[in-house]
Amino acid sequence: MTRKDSVIIVGGGIAGLSCAIALTHAGLPFRLLESRGTIGGRIQTDRVGGFLCDRGFQILLTAYPEAARLLDYKALDLRPFYPGALVWVDGAFHRVADPFRRPLDALRSMRSPIGSLADKARILKLRRAALAGEIEELYLRPQTTTFSHLQSTGLSQAMIDRFFRPFLGGVFLEPDLATSSRKFEFVFRMFAVGDNAVPARGMGAIPEQLASRLPREQVRLLTRVETIQPGEVVLATGETLRAAAIVLAADGAEAARLTRCIPAPAWNSVTCLYFASDEPPVREPVLVLNGTGKGPVNNLCVLSQVSPDYAPPGRSLISVTVLRGAGLADAQLVAAVLDHVREWFGSSVFKWRHLKTYRIPQAIPAQPPEALQPVERPCQIEPGVFVCSDHRHMASINGAP
Repeated sequence: MTRKDSVIIVGGGIAGLSCAIALTHAGLPFRLLESRGTIGGRIQTDRVGGFLCDRGFQILLTAYPEAARLLDYKALDLRPFYPGALVWVDGAFHRVADPFRRPLDALRSMRSPIGSLADKARILKLRRAALAGEIEELYLRPQTTTFSHLQSTGLSQAMIDRFFRPFLGGVFLEPDLATSSRKFEFVFRMFAVGDNAVPARGMGAIPEQLASRLPREQVRLLTRVETIQPGEVVLATGETLRAAAIVLAADGAEAARLTRCIPAPAWNSVTCLYFASDEPPVREPVLVLNGTGKGPVNNLCVLSQVSPDYAPPGRSLISVTVLRGAGLADAQLVAAVLDHVREWFGSSVFKWRHLKTYRIPQAIPAQPPEALQPVERPCQIEPGVFVCSDHRHMASINGAP
């Protein structure tokens, strides 16, 4: 590569692919280097015995501004979830519905034990606050933890524990709700104005769509970068590549390894289990939340009810997210999960067939208030060296480009 007008991008996740697309549109030559054998970073979909298993339960919020700008939603054939949830509390499922999209369902659930009528009014006030002003204004608001923010609005402890803790815990991958209130307001806004959905053929379709817009010869897989400095990249093989600019689009841990300018982020972890079943335990595309705070399961959904392509005909794919209790060995964890959901769906769960367990220690950067002060960080860290990824913004698909 020549130094004059070329760019090296390190990392083939959403950030690196988005950068490569921008350079392609600008007519600038580049080389994208990815250490794995596939693009996509933390967004991958595996085929397991005819089922599509995303590496961790993930969704796309269609209101994300960057996602809407970059992605062809129609081509992804997005399949939305029900705008609400089923919450297990007091030995039964109770529906929580978005009153603006499912007003009748919301009216029917007004007296559910998830929260009081006053709580529901306070949630509408939360929604109005999250929708007020431009998105950039959310980034400048005074912040605290999400838990403290919810408490400050007057929400009851029951409402926080039974709904917000499992719901937002599944989004932030931490049930203590220590995540910045700025991120909460941004996410709450996205849920309010758009769908939460998955591509019909799995989340891996997102990076595949982005990669399809790039010249294949400019993407190098199985290429690990050992060191970087202005104008130069040294590969693990000893090969040296030179460029006018280097874009470090790797995740926070890899970025910290390659440069002393970026501290290593803390991470929130998750364990996701997939099961196959002849019959779906839930016959609608809805998220199921554990509102009791007991047991290993935080949330569950039947992905084949959202998109039938996730499972072979006549079969169901069940995704289970575990935030606590993941220290068990694989077989013990499967047994603990099935024993937990037996309370919800009965002994038929013991007919489920375990397909795959994903243990993801670095699932999403932890973002307590201090991590989002400020929300956006400078892209240039050294002369000719730039950095982009979700650890530089609100950690999400929207924050990666």
